Amino acid sequence: MLRRDLGLALALVLALGAASPQAIAKPKPRSSVNTIAAAIVVDMNAGRILYAQAPDAPRRPASLTKMMTLYMLFTSLRAGTISYDAELTVTPHAASQSPTKLNLKPGTTITTAEAINALVTLSANDAAVTIAENMAGTEENFARMMTEKARALGMSGTTFRNASGLPNDEQVTTARDMAILAQHLIRDFPDDYTCFQTKYFSYHGRRYRNHNHLLFDYRGTDGIKTGYTREAGFNLTASVRRDDKHLVAVVLGGRTGGGRDAAMRALLNQTFPQAVAAKSSAPSLVAAKPSTAPMVLALEMPPPPPPAPKKQVFALADTGSSIESASFGGKQSRLASPTSPTSRAAAPAAAPAQASAIAPQPSSAGRAGKRAGPFHVQVGAFTSKQEAESRLGVVKERAATLLDGHPQLAIAFQKDDTQWYRARFADFSEGTARSACAALKRMSLDCVVMRAN
Repeated sequence: MLRRDLGLALALVLALGAASPQAIAKPKPRSSVNTIAAAIVVDMNAGRILYAQAPDAPRRPASLTKMMTLYMLFTSLRAGTISYDAELTVTPHAASQSPTKLNLKPGTTITTAEAINALVTLSANDAAVTIAENMAGTEENFARMMTEKARALGMSGTTFRNASGLPNDEQVTTARDMAILAQHLIRDFPDDYTCFQTKYFSYHGRRYRNHNHLLFDYRGTDGIKTGYTREAGFNLTASVRRDDKHLVAVVLGGRTGGGRDAAMRALLNQTFPQAVAAKSSAPSLVAAKPSTAPMVLALEMPPPPPPAPKKQVFALADTGSSIESASFGGKQSRLASPTSPTSRAAAPAAAPAQASAIAPQPSSAGRAGKRAGPFHVQVGAFTSKQEAESRLGVVKERAATLLDGHPQLAIAFQKDDTQWYRARFADFSEGTARSACAALKRMSLDCVVMRAN
């Protein structure tokens, strides 16, 4: 009997040994990247997308919203309509916000600098609403202006309904749009952007730790923001610099905070070898002038690994470094209302429909012949004609004298399965086009000189 049992055991061992490795191997764990809903990685030096997963799928931004709240605040700080030591009054509405918050009390004040640190580290919702109400009168007004600025920056898939990111069915964004916003924060406000590196913030005897774990354990991370709600999942936008390489990445819809962070690290580890090192003469992050490297919106999205370099067919799509000072001026309020003349100026200019989708500015056409030439100054490339025309209006308003007499064109072209629109000012000689573009860049308006085609 014992011999028979030993024989059966030996046969079983031999049978298992003969089985295929696949039959007995432990299942491989799923890639951390598969645990998120959307993602994008951008090479900041090359303006090239290195990875994209559902980059235009609508998602809830959660506290990534506060990136735009801070963009608006930085704009007002630059315009001089508010200062870092200004006392912001807390209203009952602001104090009533759901956690996470500083537990500010109605009628008290918090300085602008303290509010910034509270948003960056704790992601305090009451501080975010306090900023909004002190700048625009009401959070609703501020959210409308946030959305208007998002459109001007080329964030076509984003709508804001509040300043904090608390749940709202109409508040949506995309991974691509959050990458665009991160790039603008870095380039348009290089000094203010350094606040996103803050690891700890103390307020009224309590010390708060930044929610962005990558700041503590992923080499080269210099910001920028986390976010979470039940509807949104776990979100993260990160900026990482290593060995003259600079990546901006966004992950949305993580199932857990740890899974989100693991997915971000995996994407960064995967794409850093593909990134391009900055030239030695490239501006640093804290340079006085913003970088003139291409913005991601102007580029197509090749699947990784990136294809061999081809002749550039997209223009830079940076849409300006700041909200116009006039938008924050006036004695009645720190922000103009959404129906103010300044706000209306940024709206798309009406233009007759044309088969070629070329929309010249009627008021300039009659004078263009005096300076006619075969070159254009391109200020953006967008997937919406309305966005292209809006961009033209914003640039023309800020550089009216420089661009007077040059028709505005929104030129349609097809790239793969996507319709694009080039936003251009026409009728330049090569020399005047280059001079005009240089002047625009000094105003922090990215552009490129193109031959008319």
